[in-house]
Amino acid sequence: MHPAGNYNRRAPWGIPKGAPDPDEPLEETARRETLEETGVLVAGQLVDLGHVDYTRSKKRVHAFAAPAPEGAAPRCASWEVDKAEFIEITRARRIIHPDQAALLDRLQRYLQLDLGQAEAEKTTA
Repeated sequence: MHPAGNYNRRAPWGIPKGAPDPDEPLEETARRETLEETGVLVAGQLVDLGHVDYTRSKKRVHAFAAPAPEGAAPRCASWEVDKAEFIEITRARRIIHPDQAALLDRLQRYLQLDLGQAEAEKTTA
């Protein structure tokens, strides 16, 4: 998603994020923020991608991944967002906030491991 506002017009893209409500598990925060900012309801299992700390602000961002729900179409669901879309990973690397780039590396590693496991299960079945 891309943050809205004239101040952010040249800002990098990023993942939906926000502060947890009191006593809210991080996984639920990720689901809530994704729904609030993109209109996408993520109901399946989440994969924990860990966190990154922003270089300047020292803000900590926790990240999770999940398959996109069937037929999901991200949209700008909040005044905070002016663009929301699924983006191919090589393009994402060019436009994502530099401090979030490590999350893409972790996602790719997870997907490669998951694909490798699926291939191994096919050969043993």
